[in-house]
Amino acid sequence: MKKTFFRLYGFMRKSRGLLVLSVFSALTVVACNLLAPIALGRAVDSMVGKGLVDFSSAYKYIALLASLYFGVCLFSWVLNRSANKIAYTTVGLIRKSMFDRLLVLPSSFFDRTSYGDTASRFVNDADMVSDGLLQGLMALIQGVLTIVGASVIMLILNVPMALTVMLSAPASFFVARYITLKSQKRFGQQAAIVGELNGYAEEYIDGLQLIKAFGRREKVLFEFGEINSRLYKAGLKAQIISALSNPTTRIVNNIAYAVIGVISGYLAINGLVTVGTVSGFLIFAIIYARPFNEITSVLTQIQSAFASAERIFALLDETAEPSDENAPEHIEECRGEVEFKNVYFSYDPKKPLIEDLNLHIPQGSKVAIVGPTGAGKTTLVNLLMRFYDVDSGSITVDGIDIRNLKRKNLREQFGMVLQDTWLFGGTVRQNIAYGKPDATFEEIVEAAKKAGADSFIRRMEKGYDTRIRAGGENLSAGQRQLITIARIMLINPPMLILDEATSNIDTHTELKIQRAFDTLTKGRTTFTIAHRLSTIINADTILVMDKGRIAEQGNHETLMKKNGLYAALYNSQFS
Repeated sequence: MKKTFFRLYGFMRKSRGLLVLSVFSALTVVACNLLAPIALGRAVDSMVGKGLVDFSSAYKYIALLASLYFGVCLFSWVLNRSANKIAYTTVGLIRKSMFDRLLVLPSSFFDRTSYGDTASRFVNDADMVSDGLLQGLMALIQGVLTIVGASVIMLILNVPMALTVMLSAPASFFVARYITLKSQKRFGQQAAIVGELNGYAEEYIDGLQLIKAFGRREKVLFEFGEINSRLYKAGLKAQIISALSNPTTRIVNNIAYAVIGVISGYLAINGLVTVGTVSGFLIFAIIYARPFNEITSVLTQIQSAFASAERIFALLDETAEPSDENAPEHIEECRGEVEFKNVYFSYDPKKPLIEDLNLHIPQGSKVAIVGPTGAGKTTLVNLLMRFYDVDSGSITVDGIDIRNLKRKNLREQFGMVLQDTWLFGGTVRQNIAYGKPDATFEEIVEAAKKAGADSFIRRMEKGYDTRIRAGGENLSAGQRQLITIARIMLINPPMLILDEATSNIDTHTELKIQRAFDTLTKGRTTFTIAHRLSTIINADTILVMDKGRIAEQGNHETLMKKNGLYAALYNSQFS
């Protein structure tokens, strides 16, 4: 917990001015609170008995008491405002750091972490940290200052009574600490299950129609209920344990308060202290105990905040992709010659996938990659784009090892159209121009025409200025695909990667797109991953992948005559 606190403080240091203001405000609030019982005691002492009241002195102390409580209200408000700003500024910086980290994490992180769990760290965990900072910051600052100030004043007023009050503090502290350590583990489990639940919910909400179509509603409800039940049990245990801290510390403080009442009454009867001192001291006993009660009352938020902070820092500690700032090579004008030399790669060291792959792709070639599911088709593209690096061997573009290029420079040479479309919340025009933000409207329209998207875009309510919801939810699957194709048409890259790029498009539109692709790919090296083999008949080279190796290689006619794996795949589609 100590390490987590100091990491959080590293983000809070950005608000040094507000921290100073918070400490000053807390100090002023504490000073006013501690001076108030003294003023009250003096006011009581000015009223000796019936007809023996020093009104001028009483009015003076009452006015002072009113001023002190006004100061408490004013600076409590300042403290609250500054603490709020510190909390939200800090969490804003944490979220920015997480997002910056996500942008440099390797693809392997996203392969093993669900989107829902990652989103939960951005939303739920960050909010938990914010709540913990808001609740804990004020309680801790005021609490420490109050304990120190009250201890000094009580010792000045009366040592025996002060020691009685102060001896109750260690008991409260150790009770709270014991319960805190017990509940910390439970809150960590709770935060992890919240992430799991978010990931499950996001995954199955996205596939709700299929769940209904396959009649899997009861099973999904059962699985969701199981995770929800675990979250309930973990949360209940965490809350029950942490909730014990406040009542147990209050019991200790109440016992101490009763003892102080007896001692102070005895001292007052024997004339050792005044009645005003007794009344003031009893208030000091409450003031002294309050910080312990307040801190223990927010232990739930504090524990949740630290558990969430640990999940956030686990993400920030993920190993980023190796830096390529000092890459020695740079491609200015790409020809598109690609070569795989003795390439070995596996996602899991225990399960080899690609072994000793050798492949030369001349400039301007149209290469199709086919094969059964899991054969390694997408893996070739992942390696070519450096989403993953080869275990051994090399991949070169125009004779340059791609590991000697900046990833940005390498990826600028490719345009990718994937089966899974991605559109963001914005206009149609903005989505098409995503890869070329400075494109003119005429260029955008021309790209849309080539992609076969112009006609349906113009039929939309505001044409190219129609807003698309995040993920393109207000468009059909085919329309989303056409817009992503137009996006690539616009940037006009030296090389293309088409991963089932026309899978969501009707046959008539597909023919139009194929003609557009024929124009776009002319003279450009193109990699096409295809399951629909009719789309790659005209490829210069067809690579038939099987278990991570190239089982067959050649054009359509050659491979059909060979009557091997490709012929079997092709005939299975057209038999």
